[in-house]
Amino acid sequence: MTITINHLDEIKEAARTFINQMGDNTVFAFRGSMGAGKTTFIKAICEELGVEDTINSPTFAIVNEYRSISGELIYHFDFYRINKIEEAFDFGYEDYFYSGALCFIEWPEKIEDLLPRNCVQVEINETLSSSRLVTMSY
Repeated sequence: MTITINHLDEIKEAARTFINQMGDNTVFAFRGSMGAGKTTFIKAICEELGVEDTINSPTFAIVNEYRSISGELIYHFDFYRINKIEEAFDFGYEDYFYSGALCFIEWPEKIEDLLPRNCVQVEINETLSSSRLVTMSY
C-alpha cells in the first residue's frame, strides 16, 4: 500500500490512513534518506494515536517511550548513531521489539539482522515535486 503526501497539511490524514492499515502488526521499520520525513511522519502517527507528550527524534537516546491517551505504549527508535549491532543488545532491544507495544524504528538498516520476521517495512521517498510516498510492505 502506498500513501501520497503532497503537502505537509495532508500528513494527519496520511497518518490516519497508515494507522488503519497497521492491523495487528506492532513493529515498523521506517526507511528513507536523511530528510525524507521519517521522524515527521512518526510524529504525526503518534499524535493521531493520542500521544500528548513531546514527540521528537531519539537520535541520542536511541529510544523514546510515549504513551497514548488510552495508555498504549509506543517506542520510537533511531539507530542512526549505532556503530555496532552489539549496542542494540546493550539496551535490550528484544524487550521492546517483542513486548507487543508499537515500535517505530528509524534507520533499521543498522540492526537489520535483529528485526522480527513480521516487521512491516515502511519506505518513505521524496518525489521530484517534493511529495512524499509512504509505502508499507508486509
